[in-house]
Amino acid sequence: MEILNKTPVTFTRTALDEIKRLMDHKENSGKYLRIGVKGGGCSGMSYLLGFEEKTDKDDLYDIEGISCAINPTHLIYLNHMVINWESGLNARGFSFNNPNASKTCGCGSSFGV
Repeated sequence: MEILNKTPVTFTRTALDEIKRLMDHKENSGKYLRIGVKGGGCSGMSYLLGFEEKTDKDDLYDIEGISCAINPTHLIYLNHMVINWESGLNARGFSFNNPNASKTCGCGSSFGV
């Protein structure tokens, strides 16, 4: 199993801290952080971010000590994306700064290309 060095996605410090906190939960033990996209959402596509098993279609990345699984067909939508964690009063959750998106929605979890 080859782990790729060039990472298509980066995390802010707050996102890294939150992901590592979530990784400590027993139900996430031994799983990979899945980063991907799926059809749907108010702008056409939605982001996937969660802990899952690796599939045969996935490429593996070590991003700042986090084992990530990404389907390579999703890279066209994910390259150079920055994932942030916000914990303020007006916004709480992961946000995605995606230079590949031609439009995004107000909720920040879907985009169009």
